[in-house]
Amino acid sequence: MKENICQKKMNLVEKLGVHLEAREQLAPVAARILSYIILTGKRGATFEDMVSVLCASKSTISTHLNHLQDLNKIEYFTKTGDRKKYFIIDKNTIIQHVDRMISHWDQEREIHLEIKAYKESENQKNIKNEDDKFDLTFHNDYVKFVDEATVSVKELREKLIDKKFHI
Repeated sequence: MKENICQKKMNLVEKLGVHLEAREQLAPVAARILSYIILTGKRGATFEDMVSVLCASKSTISTHLNHLQDLNKIEYFTKTGDRKKYFIIDKNTIIQHVDRMISHWDQEREIHLEIKAYKESENQKNIKNEDDKFDLTFHNDYVKFVDEATVSVKELREKLIDKKFHI
């Protein structure tokens, strides 16, 4: 059973690692480290665990851990009487990602509104055949989607800031 859970976790580390590698422009090992830390949760992942599980050298893990800390993607805590560092995801990383999503959606919303306004003005011209007019349904639905998604993501952001849940 434990091997099955471990295999599932490692498959997910790989899948999430590939995703983070592209989204965050991280080196493959750094992305796998970040994935492993995310999937280990609030109990924290130790340096020794990562060296063992990720099958990378101590210097490689150390280099990428330092880089991830410099990027403020991870942080660590210690336990009394234990010299180990326990690495966890930095909550601000998720907040920054949410902020980027909102900014991206705001830009897309503005572009769609401009395109819609242009198409509306074109539709006002002397177009005799109704089939030649622009259909604005997609733009209306897309703007509605972006507005609703933004409200939802902003709620998530506030919960993160107010510490309503642990990552």
